[in-house]
Amino acid sequence: MKIIDSISLEMNLETARVSAVAQLLEQGATIPFIARYRKEKTGSLDEVVIAAIRDRIEQLNALNDRKEAILKSLKERELLTQTLLTDIQNANSMIDLEDYYEKYRPRKTTRAQMAKEKGLESLAVFILNQSNQDPLIEAKKYLSSQNEVESVADALSGARDIVAEIINEDVQIRASIRELFLKTGQIQSKVKKGKEEDGIKFKDYFDWAEIACKAPSHRILAMLRGQKESVLSVHVLPGEENALGLIERKYIKNQSMSALEIIIAIKDSYKRLLSKSIEKEYIHQLKSKADETAINIFAGNLKELLLSAPMGQKRILAIDPGFRTGCKVVCLDAQGQLLHHDLIFPHHNNDEKAKKIVLNLVKKYKIEAIAIGNGTAGRETEAFVKGLDLDSNIHIVMVDESGASIYSASKLAREEFPDHDITVRGAVSIGRRLLDPLAELVKLDPKSIGVGQYQHDVDQKLLRKSLDDVVVSCVNQVGVEANTASRELLCRVSGLNDTIAVNMILFRNENGPFRSRKNFLKVPRLGPKAFEQAAGFLRIHNATLALDKSGIHPESYQVVKRMAKDGGLGIEELVMNAEEISRIDLNRYVTDTIGMPTLKDIVKELASPGRDPRKEFQAFSFDDTIHDIKDLVPGMKAPGIVTNVTAFGAFVDIGVHQDGLVHISQMADRFVKDPNEIVTVRQAVIVTILEVDVKRKRISLSMKEK
Repeated sequence: MKIIDSISLEMNLETARVSAVAQLLEQGATIPFIARYRKEKTGSLDEVVIAAIRDRIEQLNALNDRKEAILKSLKERELLTQTLLTDIQNANSMIDLEDYYEKYRPRKTTRAQMAKEKGLESLAVFILNQSNQDPLIEAKKYLSSQNEVESVADALSGARDIVAEIINEDVQIRASIRELFLKTGQIQSKVKKGKEEDGIKFKDYFDWAEIACKAPSHRILAMLRGQKESVLSVHVLPGEENALGLIERKYIKNQSMSALEIIIAIKDSYKRLLSKSIEKEYIHQLKSKADETAINIFAGNLKELLLSAPMGQKRILAIDPGFRTGCKVVCLDAQGQLLHHDLIFPHHNNDEKAKKIVLNLVKKYKIEAIAIGNGTAGRETEAFVKGLDLDSNIHIVMVDESGASIYSASKLAREEFPDHDITVRGAVSIGRRLLDPLAELVKLDPKSIGVGQYQHDVDQKLLRKSLDDVVVSCVNQVGVEANTASRELLCRVSGLNDTIAVNMILFRNENGPFRSRKNFLKVPRLGPKAFEQAAGFLRIHNATLALDKSGIHPESYQVVKRMAKDGGLGIEELVMNAEEISRIDLNRYVTDTIGMPTLKDIVKELASPGRDPRKEFQAFSFDDTIHDIKDLVPGMKAPGIVTNVTAFGAFVDIGVHQDGLVHISQMADRFVKDPNEIVTVRQAVIVTILEVDVKRKRISLSMKEK
């Protein structure tokens, strides 16, 4: 219960709500399931809070595991005292715990340990007492050729080493120095000699300094990357005089000769031990915080991208553009199945042949939309297609192809299209992204999609966990059609895994499409627990029972039957019947297990079963007069699509093969703290060109109206 109480206090949540989440997680419930179908138990906590509780439970369990390991080590070495036991048990963080353990940590022989072996510990105690007696005279008592203490200087040096280690292991001093680092520590970076040319991309940080706690995450990660690439040296330190003064205030009692020895020991302790230890710890802390910020931004961008508006079931002609090797063309049916593929060369001298091929394909396959990859030759291919005089009802859409080449070369793509090369697979992926971005992007490693920053520098385990959470959340938020979903979609449904996903596909291939959610229980390995977690997120659009098309969980079907019966209706008559639904008195159906939150969700689903929560698709077009960075002129306005949001601004594609940057200071006519207040990934915006550096391929943009 201690962990639950601690989390309740930290997050300002009722203990019962945290306990309910912990119990459900322990029972194997997923975050989407808990958030959607166990609102009564959790008090309607959302996925973000539930994930935070899960993560904190894991952190506190790791802390407890570390405590047990330390206690075991201390017991084995017969070093555990009651006071130390109490301190360790009461430690609330890994930092506090390691501070208590610092003095007892097994380590290589230190200078202090060697001094103790020479019998100098009592001399160190004498110095610490700071009596009026002369330490030079006292030190003579410890001279010994046998112990290699040949002079008074040797004796005093060894005693100071012991004092320095005592100071370093002082829990209070470590906490005070840590606080000093936290409040006043400066992060400083300097270029290493001879690295000026090789590390030109880090030029901004060749001689940089700022208060570390105020440094934004992207600058910290940039400096640390420069250090990792051996271009920069990076240090985080407070003012040395302040640190030394802090220690002296505790250890210096008077102005005796011994006090002078302690002052020397303090300086040595700080420079050789304390500052290095705390600096390393604080840099780790700064990076962890910067990682968290960068990962949160990445996760937010990924969510917006995955929940991009789908065009829906349309017959698609997709083009993967290219100059020298031509443009790969594929035709897809409304479900995204490959019908035909071809190769055209519209940017060579045979563009008439290319026109004829495209027009014939549009007519033959009754194409409703054309998807064009936004990579090399994308704008030129768009201009070619727009010049074909197609029916105005046919949408021509530029599609972000980030990661398409990675998918086309993947094992997954080879398994789906064993008889086609990577060019065909890449074009298919571009077309499917227009149909349903979520269904296609879920096949990729999120890191390859291109909506993050410093993703290779941050904690990879934490990044993977966070991005997986986002993918799972989006898949379950939208819901999955059980009869058409790919293995990649199915395995991310709450309660399912890769094995069950494969078994579901095999089952529907062998037995025909699912007609009822009850049929899921016939799938091998999909038992009652998996059914409980997954059923509400799996849709069957052609189901016999209308409720199987909705987000209403089968465990709530009985209450819906009661609602329908009380209204003198059948379930089919109640579904989407706004008038009858409005008459339902939800208070009549509240029980010990079903409360008002669930009942409100049920009514919402009855009104619009299985409604897609994503926005309605809106076609976007670039300015037809802008194709190259050389076409840009300061002051010009242009339509664009936000491709990435960072801590310092947003990158916008304006159709010139090079994204421009809207710095955070140019996002609005007011102060903006967080770019996410203004824009999201895939949002259409109008920008003004501020500066263009053709040589460096840099474009500065503004979204200010004034």
